[in-house]
Amino acid sequence: MTSEQFKAWRKALGFTQAAAAEALGLSKPAVENYDRGVRREDGRAVVIPKVVALACMAIRMGVTDYTE
Repeated sequence: MTSEQFKAWRKALGFTQAAAAEALGLSKPAVENYDRGVRREDGRAVVIPKVVALACMAIRMGVTDYTE
């Protein structure tokens, strides 16, 4: 998943960065970095882990968590 795809996913679901962070169990700075495609601290490219991409797909498909 590219940063452009991540940002499109977030916007398609109407998530703010804070809401996306909560839904994915990430920090808001991590979501900000994924949106930008680079880390704010040092400008290095960000690689979105496959587990995050899969979680995005699951949320889009309406999969609920399994904590029940």
